[in-house]
Amino acid sequence: MTFEELGLSAKVLQAVEASGYTTPTPIQAQAIPFALTGRDVLGIAQTGTGKTAAFTLPMLSRLEQGRARARMPRTLILEPTRELAAQVEESFVRYGVNHKVNVALLIGGVSFADQEAKITRGADVLIATPGRLLDFAERGKLLLTGIEILVIDEADRMLDMGFIPDIERICKLVPFTRQTLFFSATMPPEITRLTETFLHNPARVEVARASSTATTITQGLIASAPGPAKRETLRRLLRSAADFKNAIIFCNRKRDVALLHKSLLTHGFNAGALHGDLDQRARMASLDAFKTGEVALIVCSDVAARGLDIPDVSHVLNFDVPTHAEDYVHRIGRTGRAGKSGVAITIVTKADQKHIAEIEKLIGRSIDFLDGKTMADVTEDGAEEAPERDERRPRRGERRSAPAEAEAPRSRRREKPEGARQQPQPPAMAAAPAQAARSAAPPAPAREQRKPRREDDNAPVVGMGDHVPMFLLRPVKLKPAKTREDAEESTGVS
Repeated sequence: MTFEELGLSAKVLQAVEASGYTTPTPIQAQAIPFALTGRDVLGIAQTGTGKTAAFTLPMLSRLEQGRARARMPRTLILEPTRELAAQVEESFVRYGVNHKVNVALLIGGVSFADQEAKITRGADVLIATPGRLLDFAERGKLLLTGIEILVIDEADRMLDMGFIPDIERICKLVPFTRQTLFFSATMPPEITRLTETFLHNPARVEVARASSTATTITQGLIASAPGPAKRETLRRLLRSAADFKNAIIFCNRKRDVALLHKSLLTHGFNAGALHGDLDQRARMASLDAFKTGEVALIVCSDVAARGLDIPDVSHVLNFDVPTHAEDYVHRIGRTGRAGKSGVAITIVTKADQKHIAEIEKLIGRSIDFLDGKTMADVTEDGAEEAPERDERRPRRGERRSAPAEAEAPRSRRREKPEGARQQPQPPAMAAAPAQAARSAAPPAPAREQRKPRREDDNAPVVGMGDHVPMFLLRPVKLKPAKTREDAEESTGVS
C-alpha cells in the first residue's frame, strides 16, 4: 500500500513525498482511512511506529476547509511532555508546508504572553500539555467549544504522570460531537475505562503486541558492581562500543542524571543532559545539540523515554534498570527506528536482577550478558576488591595505627588512661581487691560543712547550698512581719 491509496489530499501527498516517505507504516495504513471519515480511532502500537503521522496527515487533509476564529481552535492535541508537544509541532510544519495552517503551542516554560497572542489570532491546530491548557481555559483566554478533532497521544504515559483527572476535565469542555483519536502503547484498566467513557464506537487499530520490542534492536546486559564502579563500566562500554555513532543514556532519577552528566564531562566525553528540572530553553537546546551531532551523548530521565523522534540513534544505554518493565520497552525504542538497526545495552547490578526478570517476562524473551561475566562473577569480584576498615582514611581525631597495633585486641586498643574511673565488677569477684584497696588507701578527708556567717542570730537566714559561688551565700535578713497590734498602734486606730 502507498500513501496515494489512503485518500489523503494532494497537498499532503506532496509534502509526504518531499519528506522522502513512500510507504506508510502499519499504524498509518490502518488508522488514516478511519480518521479521514471522521470516526473515532483507538490506536495501540509500540513506540517508533509512526503514530504522529497517523493523526497529523488526516488532520491536515480535513483542515484545508474552514478557518479558525479568535480564541477558538479547531483541533486539539494533548501530549504528556513539552518535548513531545514540540515534536508534534515540527511534524505539522513539515507536512503542512503547502497549507496555511496556524499552529499554536501551549507548554510550560514559555512566555504566557506570546502563547496568548497566537491563541487570540486564531489557531487551526492547538498542541498543548494538560496543565498549561487548563490554565488558559480557567483564565478565560481559551474557548474549547469549537474543537472538531481531539487527539490524546501517549495515554498510558498520561496515566503514569497523573494527568488522567485533567484529561477527563478537558474532555468535558470540548463538544460532544467532536472526533477523538486516542493512541496508547499499552492498555491498563484505567486507560480502558477512559476509552469506554469518551470514545464513541471507535475503530480499534492494533498493529503490534503491547509492550513488544522491535526485532531490529540488539539487546544485551553488562554486569557491574554498584557505585563508582558502575560509572567506570559505562565509560569502558562507551570506549569499546562497535559501530558507535551516538547514544541516549537513561537514569531513573533526575539527580542521577546530573551526577552522571558531570562525571562524563570530567572524563572528557562530549555529553548533554535532559531532565525535568531543566527549564524549557535548556531542554530544547540539549535536544537540538544531540540531533545536530554537536554532542554524541545525552543523559536523560524517563521524561525523554517516550515518543521523541530522534533519528539515527545507534545505541541506547540503560545506566539504571527501569523499575517498571514497560519503561524498558519505551527506552530502547529510541533506537532501531524506521527499519534501521540499533543496540540497547543495560548495566545490571545485583539489586537489579528482579527487575530484569520482570522485563524478560514482559517482552517474552531472555536477554543475554554480552561479555560473559554474570552477576555471580561481579559479586565475587566486588567482595574481593572491597577495602578493609583499617585501610580506610582515619576519622577525625584518630591516628592511623601501625600494623602490630591494628592486630591487637580491641580491649587493648581502647584502654583508658591511668586514673580513669573503672567499671564496677561483680561482688563475688571484686570483694578481695576492693578490701585491699580500702585498707591501703589513706582515709579521705571529711568534707567541710560550710556554715553561713550570721550577723544576727535572731534573724532567719536563707541558705543557697555549697554548689553556688560565695557571693550568693551571703545571708539575707528577713524583717519580721507586722502584727495586727503593731499596725493599729502605728496608725493610731484602736
